[in-house]
Amino acid sequence: MSSQEEVCKRFNTLTFPCMGKEKLGIAIETIGKAPINGLRHNPENGTCGWYIWCGEELSQDADFFKPLHVSHISEYLPEVEQYLALPPGYRFLIAGEYVDVWHDPQLTSM
Repeated sequence: MSSQEEVCKRFNTLTFPCMGKEKLGIAIETIGKAPINGLRHNPENGTCGWYIWCGEELSQDADFFKPLHVSHISEYLPEVEQYLALPPGYRFLIAGEYVDVWHDPQLTSM
């Protein structure tokens, strides 16, 4: 069983993997800050729905997130890779050893 499947099983949810050619949104400029945050909307237009940023603030700037192929996430934030099979509507927060994963129905109700 892959680590992504194990994470989904641990949080009692279906596995909804991203394809390597799909894109996610990542706030490259925030890498190195804590915590690491991720939220997943429904996939559309070649994206997997994930948006990932580091730090306390989620900026509303139009250029905050940059597109990145899922296959390259391990080069930037390898610790998030295991969470990328969580289905749309899920969020995660990683702060050192502390990890929180939860369902946020507002992410998929648009």
